[in-house]
Amino acid sequence: MAGNAIAAPGKSKSREGRILVEPKAGLSTTEFDDILRGQGAHSVGRLRNLKVHEVEVPPQAEEAVAKALSHNPNIAFAEPDALVEPADVIPNDPKFSSAWHFPTIAAPAAWEDSQAAGILIAVLDTGVDSTHPDLADKLLPGWNAVDGSSDTADINGHGTAVAGTAAASTNNATGVASVAWAARLLPVRVTNSSDGYAYFSDIARALTWAADEGARVANISFGVSGSSTITSAANYMRSKGGVVVVAAGNDGTNSTLSDNPAMISVSATTSADVKASWSTYGNFVDVAAPGASILTTNRGGGYGSWNGTSFASPVTAGVVALIMAANPELTPDQVEAILEQSADDIGGTDWDIYYGDGRVNAAAAVSLALVTDSIDEIAPQVTLSDPSGGEPLSGQMVLQVEATDNIGVTEVVLLINGAEVASDASAPYEFSWDTTATPDGVVKVTAEAYDAAGNLGADSLTVEVANTVAEPDVTAPVVRFQSPTDGATVEKRVNVSVVASDDDAVASLKLYIDGRLVSVSSSDSISYNWNLRKVADGDHTLSALATDASGNEGQSSIAVSIGGASESEASNPGRGNK
Repeated sequence: MAGNAIAAPGKSKSREGRILVEPKAGLSTTEFDDILRGQGAHSVGRLRNLKVHEVEVPPQAEEAVAKALSHNPNIAFAEPDALVEPADVIPNDPKFSSAWHFPTIAAPAAWEDSQAAGILIAVLDTGVDSTHPDLADKLLPGWNAVDGSSDTADINGHGTAVAGTAAASTNNATGVASVAWAARLLPVRVTNSSDGYAYFSDIARALTWAADEGARVANISFGVSGSSTITSAANYMRSKGGVVVVAAGNDGTNSTLSDNPAMISVSATTSADVKASWSTYGNFVDVAAPGASILTTNRGGGYGSWNGTSFASPVTAGVVALIMAANPELTPDQVEAILEQSADDIGGTDWDIYYGDGRVNAAAAVSLALVTDSIDEIAPQVTLSDPSGGEPLSGQMVLQVEATDNIGVTEVVLLINGAEVASDASAPYEFSWDTTATPDGVVKVTAEAYDAAGNLGADSLTVEVANTVAEPDVTAPVVRFQSPTDGATVEKRVNVSVVASDDDAVASLKLYIDGRLVSVSSSDSISYNWNLRKVADGDHTLSALATDASGNEGQSSIAVSIGGASESEASNPGRGNK
């Protein structure tokens, strides 16, 4: 989703012929390919360290295919590879020379205890001017996420201004100061377009690369709070101990986005300590920070004032770096909690849609970090939903897990009969389970949730798996006369005994004499007492018919003779009627 993305005039709002899709944990490659094929699409590869696939679709079908895949229960999300613009406003006072935002956020007091030494801040932007006198000594070798090169020169100017806001050299008798002035900077260029617009996929690639390079803080001054792909990348960074800070956007409207636990979304305030008119706001805002007339570094070696949530975001990223340096043992969730709990409530309520938990306060945040106990011994709470409803399971099933923690859940693992089959690092925790890979019978399903401290919480349930379809029963019962025997001569009273057998079970057994039904049994045997007093001499036919539960029929017949008289006697119809 690109709730804050605005394409430049004449530009498409997303990459043509490509969308971004993440299958649910546990879905096999074969099943995923089949789902894509049903939409005329196919994967061209995964994004670095993510489960997100770049998927090729027919041109002009990006929105339609993404929407269709989003409704598939085995797909975690699907979205166009949206094009987003830097979240800045054209500078309105390039001669503005005062940095009003430092005293507003109480940065000088915070610097007494923390200057963010040892913290690496990744700047995912248009590049950074490596020759700028206030930045040159702060930069590590970076990466170009678009073409994979080392070219991180600022193609637009936006990235240099953002970098300087977060961590320009300070106390060096040159230029401007910054919030986290002892931090190092890792430039990661996410666009090769001079207008600064970047695709979701390139930003996500940049974020996972920065996490692997050891960045503890990543600043994304683009409106990406609504992107599922970048959320996946942000969760990856949090799993490695990092925090992602992003700009809320500058359209001045109440966004429909909901809170994104994977990243810190920042709205902008002015020197009057109120929300800037152009700052986007809504339920997704976590905190606010100064973002109007921020004096910072310009591409080419100069300085200027910039406006936008693009600069509220690196101000906040700088405060995050101060917190981390003050207490290096804090988890990402603890860092965010400290940032929010220490913020100044300038909206009049504990939380509101304009400022979130408040405008950041660097001194209060550092003080709280210094006294926060980072030892976490509380395990996550886990609930595994039973998908069976008491019925046997078959085919592809979606399992849902609820996992919460006092600090934060880092990973949920699904186990089938004790063996791990999939893991998920972001809520909602949902798994696609192919039950055909599990033998039929009673199966134990377990969900394990871990937090950053390694505490484990788990929940289990047992279900019945029944994928094997019984072969149809085509075998007919076998019927046998035990007495009398075929061809026997009988007289007076005769016990007729019939038995039947079947590979499953005999449902009914019937005895006929000369075509007339004389006995019926629901078991596999009949014992019938045949009185011959009024039966004519001669040959008679005994038949038995057995039926099983599938309707298969088996029968047997024998012939017996009554009497043994001569033909003349046999022809006397009066025999037995003296």
